[in-house]
Amino acid sequence: MSGAGAPDLTLQADGLRVAVVAAQWHQTVMDGLVDGALAALKEAGLGEPTVIRVPGSFELPVAAARCARAGFDAVVALGVVIRGGTPHFDYVCQAATDGLTRVSVDTGVPVGFGVLTCDTEEQALDRAGLEGSREDKGREAAQAAVATVLALHPLHPLSLHPHSR
Repeated sequence: MSGAGAPDLTLQADGLRVAVVAAQWHQTVMDGLVDGALAALKEAGLGEPTVIRVPGSFELPVAAARCARAGFDAVVALGVVIRGGTPHFDYVCQAATDGLTRVSVDTGVPVGFGVLTCDTEEQALDRAGLEGSREDKGREAAQAAVATVLALHPLHPLSLHPHSR
């Protein structure tokens, strides 16, 4: 998504339990994504979300699944994969995408997808929410996860009250 046409999400979701699961590869990009996600969650009224760092984007689905099964209301998955000269890029991107989709659908826990799949490091930096970046995909992923929990609230109101489970 190019950022054009993105919804303006103003969220109030205090009381939710949200986990941010983030890869460690490409530290500068990842620091920007994590900072953007945490800022969005704070603006939505959430306390201290749990932050879990895993080695790379390939490991995001297993961490997200563990968080979903542990009772978190939403998971924000953040990573970056930059194309190289081998098919590794395609395999990691597909595994992360399929795995995170499966976690969300199988558990019913929204997963905000903040995995950048870029051809160049410059593209990743431009989406990382850093000073001078055009986009903040960490913020967008966090907002999407919370907005989905709130949209599904009428179907299962207890999801907003984790201590009532």
